Order: sequence, then C-alpha cells, then structure tokens
Amino acid sequence: MTLSDEIKPLKIYIGWDSREDIAYQIAKLSIEQHASVPVEIVPIEQNKLRKQGIYTRPVDKLASTEFTFTRFLIPYLNNYTGWALFIDCDFLAVADIKELFDQIDDKYAIMCAQHNYIPTEVTKMDGQRQTLYPRKNWSSMMLINCEHPSNKLLTPTLINNEAKTGAYFHRFSWVHDKHIGKISHEWNWLVGWYTEPKDGKPKLIHYTEGGPWFDDYKSCEYSSDWYQVERTYLQNNLEVQKKTSQEN
Repeated sequence: MTLSDEIKPLKIYIGWDSREDIAYQIAKLSIEQHASVPVEIVPIEQNKLRKQGIYTRPVDKLASTEFTFTRFLIPYLNNYTGWALFIDCDFLAVADIKELFDQIDDKYAIMCAQHNYIPTEVTKMDGQRQTLYPRKNWSSMMLINCEHPSNKLLTPTLINNEAKTGAYFHRFSWVHDKHIGKISHEWNWLVGWYTEPKDGKPKLIHYTEGGPWFDDYKSCEYSSDWYQVERTYLQNNLEVQKKTSQEN
C-alpha cells in the first residue's frame, strides 16, 4: 500500500442482524480497542439497503443472517476503490486489525482463511439450520480488493439476481481460484474447531456456532474474552447516559 492509503482509516464492514445488535457492538468495540491506526467501521444493514433501493432480493429462507447476500455489495458500497474488510457480527478481535491489512496483496481479488470446515452441529446460533457447502466459512472474513476487475462484477443487479444462489456467492464463483489469496486461520478462528496451541493462537475469534449473547452459549469457549469487552461497552453506555442526563 502507498503512504496515502495508510493515512486513510482502514475500511471495515460488519454484518448487522436485528437479532444480534449486541454482537455487532462488541465486535466493533473489540476492533477499536486493539487498532493501532484509525478505522472506519460500517454496519451492513439490510433494511437500510432496501430503503435505498440497493438491495431488492426477496427474503431467502436458507439465509441464516440478514447479511448472507448483502456482504457481496461491499465493492459497490466502497465505490469499487481500495481494500475493505468484511466480518460477520459474531467475531471478536484480540489483535491489531492493522496486522491483517498489512497482508494485502493487490494481485488478489479476495483474501481469506481457507478452512476445511465441516460443522458437527445441525443447527447454530438461535436455532438456524447449518447449511453445508464447499468453502464453508471462507466468506465470513474477507479482505476485498474492491477495484479488482473480478469484483467489478459484483453489482446490485448481480446480487439481486435470484438465479444466483447463496452457493454461487459463498463459493466465490465469480472469481478465478488464482485470485483468491490465503490468510492464516488465526484471523478467522472457528471456536470449537481450532485449538490452542496446536493450531496457533486466535487473532479474530469467530463464534461460528453461537456466541455468549445466546443463552445456550453463555459459557462457550472464549466467552470470557467477549464478556470483558461487553463490560467496557456497557460502562461506556452508562457514562454517555449520565453525561446526557447532566446536560439536560
């Protein structure tokens, strides 16, 4: 990256789901806490994209989140310029996100952790059915080269085309394999799948089958890391409320 690129805040999009706002808030705060450089974090909210007329695809019964398809609008939302990071809302940063952006290679259209992941549970999160497909969870964390020629195919027209299924997008079918770069799984650490120290150490924790904000996963692995950030988030909110109350 050039010096001018480094001065700009790192662009990060996080999937937002109306059922999991707290997950989004904690993911966002965890990135901000560890970032050594400015970051610009944007929620991908399906309702807003619908109101803007950008996303018109009918609700997909197989979609486990509200951002199953909308994540692929990122090159369009980023004006087909620069690089951007996408993560699901069920992530928690425990390392400096700049270290991830430092791995960017402009020859790639997409860079991600290339798991060989086969979930053992048939359901996840709040009872949503697990969908099995090749390249499972590759698209849950993506460094996206928004100006790569391949990604200029990701227009609202394509994303809204019902003939293009979730499998088409989540398998990166619009990109040639040689344009998909590999990132260490430490940046998409699937809880319950990878183990320390055998598989290294997590930098981005992914509560892929359910996180501490769900009753059934309150004591899941790495839940204490999540609760620590949640405490800070709640304390910050209390301080804001107190300040607002005093001003009024």
